[in-house]
Amino acid sequence: MSASTVLAASCGAVLALGCWLILKRLPFLRRMTFSDRIAPQLKSKRLESRLLLSTEQDLTPFGSLERILRPFFRDAVSFISRFNIGTGAAAKRLARSGSTKSILDFRVEQILWSGGGLVLALLVIAVRAAAGQFNPAVSFVSVLGGTLSGYVLRDYVLGQQIRRRERRMLSEFPSLAELMALAVAAGESALGAMDRVSRSSQGELSNEFALILADARSGRPLPEALQAFSTRSELPPLVRFFDGLVVAVERGTPLAEVLRAQAADVRDAAKRELMESAGRKEIAMMVPLVFGVLPLTVLFAAFPAVAALQMSL
Repeated sequence: MSASTVLAASCGAVLALGCWLILKRLPFLRRMTFSDRIAPQLKSKRLESRLLLSTEQDLTPFGSLERILRPFFRDAVSFISRFNIGTGAAAKRLARSGSTKSILDFRVEQILWSGGGLVLALLVIAVRAAAGQFNPAVSFVSVLGGTLSGYVLRDYVLGQQIRRRERRMLSEFPSLAELMALAVAAGESALGAMDRVSRSSQGELSNEFALILADARSGRPLPEALQAFSTRSELPPLVRFFDGLVVAVERGTPLAEVLRAQAADVRDAAKRELMESAGRKEIAMMVPLVFGVLPLTVLFAAFPAVAALQMSL
């Protein structure tokens, strides 16, 4: 297969995709949903200002192209959501990562990453075809693998964001717990202590405090707001911390000593983790020492004797 044939096939595929998008966007082929039909009649019922409504942000650097393809991505995400592919779990993971994106935005990003893997696989196949090494089976596996790799890679990146954020929250927790203990011991309530800590500190955990306070001030009971964070968090120290706050708010139990004890427990756990990490690094350092430095040392020590024996012989 020559390079001109590959180029012609690629141009034909792009032209077919463009014609399909034009036909797909025609009014008689795209049904209007019920929410779209009643949206003009509901505008007068919305009391909030339209200036405060969040605008749709571009997920890629290709602004115009993304806005053109956005309805297609929405249709694809809606079709995938019918099968309920981990929608609740994905929403919980987005909340744990501290992202303000909706599940729809995350699914669109996964589709875009899959498209990037597909394009990369097609480029590799085109280069191999131009070199005369085209194989249909290998090409099919490459396309499928590239697409799935992009989809899985976006999920892996989200997992890494969650781990980094939870490590930062654990590192911030002892100091914030002691600040709350000091505020409670000074006579403030749990809500007032949380407000003071969120205003006087910066970080991931203080941002969570601000979200809990916003929920409480909007009319939601404070125990429910605390329990909501305890539900979506999977860090045992933070779960115990917020469960203790819930018990203190509901039953009026003393909180200062509990907060100090939890801060001390987290610091002890951080020390144990540091010692375990140092032990693992010490064992890992034995590999280059045994297989790299030690053979060279033996070689330098034994080479003069071997050379002297050869000279004597």
